[in-house]
Amino acid sequence: MSGVPAVRRLLGVADLTWVTAGAMTANVAGYLLQLLAGRWLGVAGYSEFASLLAIQLLCAVPALALQNVVAREWVRGAGVAALRGTQWRCAVIVAAVAAVLVLPVSRMLNVDPAATAAALGAAPLLVLLSGEQGILQGSKRFRALGVALGAAGTVRVTPALGVLALGGGATLALSAAACGIAAAALLTRMITGSPEAADRPGPERQAVRVTGVLPVLRAAQVQAALMALSSADLIVVRIVLTEADASRYALGTIAAKIAFWLPQAVGVVLYPRMAQPTHSAGAIRAAVAVLSGIGLVAVLGAACAAPLAVLFAGEDYAPIEGLLWLFALHGAVLAVLQGAVLSAIAVDRTSLAVVIWLGLAVEVTLMLLAARSIPSLITTAVSVAVSTTVLVAVLVVRTADRTAPPVPLHPIS
Repeated sequence: MSGVPAVRRLLGVADLTWVTAGAMTANVAGYLLQLLAGRWLGVAGYSEFASLLAIQLLCAVPALALQNVVAREWVRGAGVAALRGTQWRCAVIVAAVAAVLVLPVSRMLNVDPAATAAALGAAPLLVLLSGEQGILQGSKRFRALGVALGAAGTVRVTPALGVLALGGGATLALSAAACGIAAAALLTRMITGSPEAADRPGPERQAVRVTGVLPVLRAAQVQAALMALSSADLIVVRIVLTEADASRYALGTIAAKIAFWLPQAVGVVLYPRMAQPTHSAGAIRAAVAVLSGIGLVAVLGAACAAPLAVLFAGEDYAPIEGLLWLFALHGAVLAVLQGAVLSAIAVDRTSLAVVIWLGLAVEVTLMLLAARSIPSLITTAVSVAVSTTVLVAVLVVRTADRTAPPVPLHPIS
């Protein structure tokens, strides 16, 4: 039992509470948007909305990578002006790539180009938002980060909910969501303020570091592998299932997203310690252990709360009620994988992404060749996620152990 107090001290109860509260507020707002969109758009229209949100998540990968790199580089001594310069350069690059992708994505998914443009247009705004959150995370201002997460999640969802409530379709709702993200980025910038290098504890406060786009690209390819693995099934279902079943599957993935994002605060709080070689190995083990425990609770909760999903979304979604625990298991396993990915980025060892990309290739191939029903699709997704997560977690822990500084030996007096 001696390990439990150690894990609690490592996490920091107050820090974890603030970040959890903020992340949960943001996540609940996002889940509410998807549940109500499922009801208001119906099985005929919700699949388009959900698929574009999945594409938006993939295009937000640079934003997630930027947050991790900014937090890591702040810990190592980078100045706030340099970090914000990198943030704007990344936003410009993401905007250009998003513009190029609009027509190919709309044709691939057979959706309205205007809706696709609205979804992809949010990507550079997410970069600006995440950059500010990275400064808060790296400086361990977890109370401010929790407030920023909760406020940003509410601000970005509210306009889209208003549009949907008034009868607007996917295009207007996604456009409103993009406006909300812009407002959230501005709000988070105000919360962050202008922290100084002197705010850093320890020897890092005198360090002078600059950072560029290349570290973000290295982190982005790892983050992209994870996001692709977590979202590929939503894209494949539009190819192999009917429109109605694709919408049902999309609603089921809400349980996966809840299990995936529920323990987000664990990685956020432990990440600055992962970036310090002397604490990295212990932080990684703590993250894997806590994420696994929270995942088990999420799966049990999904099994018990399954009838409520049909109550909120409507009887059209009744066929997936008995599968929600399996969707939750998918998200829980991916949450553990996310913890392993964060630790790899923290120590700038991103070659492990190869394992995740291979897992993605296997998953998509199996789904396209053999899966033709909701149960077979989610079973395939879970099986590949488990195999990939176990392999990546073992490699990450072994790497941390090999690179940990040796414990100094003290002579016996």
